[in-house]
Amino acid sequence: MADALRLTGVRAGYGATVVLEDITLSLAERGSLAVLGRNGVGKTTLLATIMGHTSFHAGSIEYRGAEIRHVPVYERSRLGVGYVPQGRDIFPSLSLEENLLVAARPGRWTLERVYELLPRLAQRRRQMGNQLSGGEQQMLAIGRALMGNPSLVLLDEPLEGLAPLIVDALLKTLDRLIREDALTVMLVEQSAKLALEVTAQVVVLNRGRIMHHGPSAELLADPQRLTSLVVAS
Repeated sequence: MADALRLTGVRAGYGATVVLEDITLSLAERGSLAVLGRNGVGKTTLLATIMGHTSFHAGSIEYRGAEIRHVPVYERSRLGVGYVPQGRDIFPSLSLEENLLVAARPGRWTLERVYELLPRLAQRRRQMGNQLSGGEQQMLAIGRALMGNPSLVLLDEPLEGLAPLIVDALLKTLDRLIREDALTVMLVEQSAKLALEVTAQVVVLNRGRIMHHGPSAELLADPQRLTSLVVAS
């Protein structure tokens, strides 16, 4: 299967500060990749670099075979790269439905389909962004990314700070997106076990470099190695 995303020798950061060093990885179409590691090792920077939010110093980023390292953020979105940032970044002065509509692009993901995937959003569609709970805001951030009709979705800690019931609901949503809706997904998550349960591949970062890359199932089946990798990172 062809690669949806390929990074080769990527070196990037913020201004003159380099955070990522020699990042090389690939993600197949309809594949799923967990990105693990301690806080501050470059996980968020990796997603931000793919989306175009960082200073690029070296290497290449190919999306569906085309080099995008110099492509602006809005054009990457139009090409089919969706981004769910850690801070959610919804518009508090717009209604839930307006937040979805501002991101809409033609394709199979419509309001109705997003509401079917995330029924809670349909129930709260008239509420303003600042009237939503943390879990509802996270669902909205995912729904908004889908409204752009991406083929690749980057999710930065979507389960952070949420109640267990909401976490369970969002994990089922992610599992469906990966297994049934043919999306390519890259997931940054602090809860390593949960991330490994819904993805096929995993990378572990340490100080901006990849220290492990392999099948998620293998790492999930070896808790001692998982702990040593994540703690060591």
